[in-house]
Amino acid sequence: MKALFAHEAETRGITVRVSVSFLPEQSEPARGRWFWAYHIRIENDGAQAVQLLMRHWVITDGRGHVHAVDGEGVVGEQPMLSPGESFDYVSGCPLSTPTGSMEGSYAMLGEDGAAFDVAIPKFALFAPAVAG
Repeated sequence: MKALFAHEAETRGITVRVSVSFLPEQSEPARGRWFWAYHIRIENDGAQAVQLLMRHWVITDGRGHVHAVDGEGVVGEQPMLSPGESFDYVSGCPLSTPTGSMEGSYAMLGEDGAAFDVAIPKFALFAPAVAG
């Protein structure tokens, strides 16, 4: 299953894996809109349970404009992951350019009460050229 996820980062026993797909059916290049879906799997290979509390994204478009997104949890949830468990979700990102990138972090809370950030690996957003 790891082949599905082209990008990964590990922090304190928590691995974040990402696969990204361009969605031409939701994109309108003539109107300056490109859309990607990304699938994230968070795996707890550590020794203690952790809870994902917050997300922090840094989204950079093809012109170098940076947009930060912060919020509680992911897809309306603040999942708790016991050792050996994983959590998957899918979300999307629109851009006004055909290329860009995303990266970020999740704020986690361990069952020992320690808060720590887990890296989300940087991944490219790239719309394939469409022959006209």
